[in-house]
Amino acid sequence: MEEEKVKKKATRKKKTTGVKKTTTKKKATTKKKTTSKTSAKKTSTTKKALVKKKIVKKIDTEPLQVFNFKKKEEPLKVEVKEIKVVKKNNKKSKNNNYLYLILSILALILLVFVYKSLYGSDKNKLKTNIGNIDLTYEEATVENHRLSLVMVGDCLIHGAIYDDAKRVNNGKYDFHYLVENYKDIISKYDLAFYNQESLLGGTELGLSSYPRFNSPKEVGDAFLDLGFNLVSLANNHTLDKGERGILSSIDYWKSQKGIMTAGSYSSFEDRDKDVIMEKNGITYALLSYTTTTNGLPVPSGKEYLVNVYSDEKAKKDIERLRGKVDLLMVAMHWGEEYTHTPTIEQERIAKYLASLNVDIVIGHHPHVIQPVDFIGKTMVIYSLGNFVASQYGVEKLTGLVMSVEVNKKIENGVSTITLTNPTAELSYVYSVKDSYRHSYKMYPYEMLNDKLLKGYKEYYYRFMEIITRKYKNIFYKAI
Repeated sequence: MEEEKVKKKATRKKKTTGVKKTTTKKKATTKKKTTSKTSAKKTSTTKKALVKKKIVKKIDTEPLQVFNFKKKEEPLKVEVKEIKVVKKNNKKSKNNNYLYLILSILALILLVFVYKSLYGSDKNKLKTNIGNIDLTYEEATVENHRLSLVMVGDCLIHGAIYDDAKRVNNGKYDFHYLVENYKDIISKYDLAFYNQESLLGGTELGLSSYPRFNSPKEVGDAFLDLGFNLVSLANNHTLDKGERGILSSIDYWKSQKGIMTAGSYSSFEDRDKDVIMEKNGITYALLSYTTTTNGLPVPSGKEYLVNVYSDEKAKKDIERLRGKVDLLMVAMHWGEEYTHTPTIEQERIAKYLASLNVDIVIGHHPHVIQPVDFIGKTMVIYSLGNFVASQYGVEKLTGLVMSVEVNKKIENGVSTITLTNPTAELSYVYSVKDSYRHSYKMYPYEMLNDKLLKGYKEYYYRFMEIITRKYKNIFYKAI
């Protein structure tokens, strides 16, 4: 046993001396510094050497046991594995830190993006506390609605026109031929307005012409077939056939569906009723007044038969309706006949109606065209002129066909109405002039030629100059 111990010590010394020789070749300067203890301390700094040294000490201090050397190294393997696990965990921890950092940066970038999309890049706005951002704005929606509106002037059916429309075979009247050129034009609009100047009392009351008109109800049929759905009934000829004529006319209009009339009623109850309709998400209403009745008195206690204008009456009606509709139109039968210039009173009333936030003022009665203007946001058409009539003179046979787009925008629960693309076109009443006038037919100026109206282009630009005299941004085509 003693011999074996001596041999093991000898081999151990040889091993350590070998290690010492190989590792200290670069640093060795003297032979004295090559002892086993100092060489083990200064040459080998590897973990394996340190661990081996610890194991050697452990073997020396422990009591001798009947284990072979290989089994003594088993705890060493466990310790090495534990060290490796700690390293892995440390590496994993560092990776997690990097991941958290990247996620934090991404979250910050996302927050800045949301903030900029809501508030823009204004430097002053960036001072706002990010914590106070109301993210409910992301859910807010903007709604847009649109409808198109066209307006024409007086439909004044003189005797020559209804005689021309009479059918010999059955004695009835048909006005479709008169207006057929406007079938495709009017029908493309959502809303279409005209002033029914002559009363539609029908043949049962006896037809009549100037100075007290009464026209066949078939006039209304032709105009409704074109697409007209807004009709003004208050004018200087409303009382031409008295109460009986008005009630007969109202009966006709009430029998029609989807038509809004205004200005003449069968009772105070009907007069004060809110008539509101809706198209394309836009609600609308029409009021109608006349400033004259040709000297015919309104029956006492029956003022509902025709709306005679006063500031007080208009104010009361407008205030009743203004908060209930998006688009509020007022038809005004006013002004001086056969003049292209609005009167001082027309301009005064226009400003007053604009102050009450009316959207469109639709003027008629002068029988000739007058300018279009905007007073603030209120569109004012001083006179549309005649649409259908049998008067003399090109200016009385030419009418304004005025269109506009009505836009409704709803944002955060607040709706606004804007009028865009005001566009002017002209109409002309053609007839053959022999021993008497006949073969009446409506033409857009674009369809005219010098045979139908000599010098029609000169007339066209002369009338357009009148229309744009007050407001230049009216669109019209070159012909």
